[in-house]
Amino acid sequence: MGIVAGLDSSSGFTRVVVCDADTGAVLRQGYAPHPVEPKAVEVDPEAWLLSLGEAASGGLLEGVEAIGVSAQQHGLVPLDAGGTLVRPALVGNDKRAQVAAADLIEALGGRQAWADAVGAVPQASMPVAKLRWLARTEPEAAARVALLLQPHDWLVWQLLGRPVRRTTDRGAASSTGYWSAATGSYRPDLVELALGRQAALPEVLGPAEAAGTTPEGLLISAGTGETMAAAFGLGIGIGDAVVSLGASGSVMAVHHETPADPRGLVTAYADATGMHLPVVHVTNAVRALRGTAEMLGLDGLDELSALALKSTPGSSGLVLLPYLEGERTPRLPHTAGTLQGLRRESMKPEHLARAAFEGMLCSLADAMDVLRGRGVAVRRVFLLGAAAGLPAVQAIAPALFGAQVVVPQPADYAALGAARQAAWALGVNRGALSPGAPPAWQGAAAQIFEPGDELAMGQAVRQQYGATRDQLHPGAFGER
Repeated sequence: MGIVAGLDSSSGFTRVVVCDADTGAVLRQGYAPHPVEPKAVEVDPEAWLLSLGEAASGGLLEGVEAIGVSAQQHGLVPLDAGGTLVRPALVGNDKRAQVAAADLIEALGGRQAWADAVGAVPQASMPVAKLRWLARTEPEAAARVALLLQPHDWLVWQLLGRPVRRTTDRGAASSTGYWSAATGSYRPDLVELALGRQAALPEVLGPAEAAGTTPEGLLISAGTGETMAAAFGLGIGIGDAVVSLGASGSVMAVHHETPADPRGLVTAYADATGMHLPVVHVTNAVRALRGTAEMLGLDGLDELSALALKSTPGSSGLVLLPYLEGERTPRLPHTAGTLQGLRRESMKPEHLARAAFEGMLCSLADAMDVLRGRGVAVRRVFLLGAAAGLPAVQAIAPALFGAQVVVPQPADYAALGAARQAAWALGVNRGALSPGAPPAWQGAAAQIFEPGDELAMGQAVRQQYGATRDQLHPGAFGER
């Protein structure tokens, strides 16, 4: 069918993969950092274009017929009526809107009202909270805002030559706080609640639709947010969950509907295929492992993993609640981590090392249970992140999650998902594919780990962890 490209404009870099449209085989790759400060909360979007140009240089896109765009989520690109940037874009790691988010929750009538409205409760990172912050903090700039885009929307618009038509997709729209995945429609009243007045919003395209064609004749697909593109690149479906192991962590799964959660623990995203992608976040994941390694005087996580495997399931009764920087699931923003069960026999380095792994994975299993409690099936778990390759994680996770664990080989899954979407749009455009059936690309090579005979022991470890959690933080989860 041809050659397609997927680009992922993350918070710090751009990756480009060029793939065979029929098989998904990667033909060429490109990479370039963004010319911005690593922890910048305000960015000139032109930096994303410069990075893209560098990543795609050297004839990388030769022969490409369609391009898909994935980009960092929760960014806000405010434009005036003429399409000119009002101020630098506010990106996802900007936490200045915490008070604004709390104000919005109260203004609409509480967490339940937001869950009902858009399937998510405002967080500081979300565009709806950024709008409120902008209106309160920079009223002159806010008064000029006429059009609201996110990073992926803006990049697609630029690639198409800044046409009158501005577009987004279900995935990116679902992370704004003013579009409902359940109803498939915007809530302009929430934009007005945040900004103080209305603003234009991009048209929401379906998964296989094209945003347009460049002046050079390249088809540009709808694009999507990074989370949705990575899920599409992995090829997950109903019954699959993805556990992301970064400093913080998340659990997401494909579901046939939006599982509303009035507690705000579930963020109801839409995915890149027409389904839904509920996500539960935890504040502490690999940071608990790194902290434990430092406490034990180890050089890194490989040493911590090897040491942990010298212990036994349950860590000789030692339990680590890894809430080191407060916690989001359960909602304990002002708490600290806890080490409990210290007895003479448990005071050994290997038990503390294992308790760190069990604590991190039990916390993520708690997040997974939030999804299961809303009717989301989880039969297979994909582990992503550098820590997914640690032997201790691979040995412990299947029993604690109670499911088969898949560890895909490292790859640029968001860029691959964007390329797969481009192949879908290209196929539909040529009549070779159905809008309801994405191209069947070969799945990622992976290691597979089964719970096996350890399942009962995993349940016992979770019971030990849960008893400690409930003793120290009674009612933390409330009704599951």
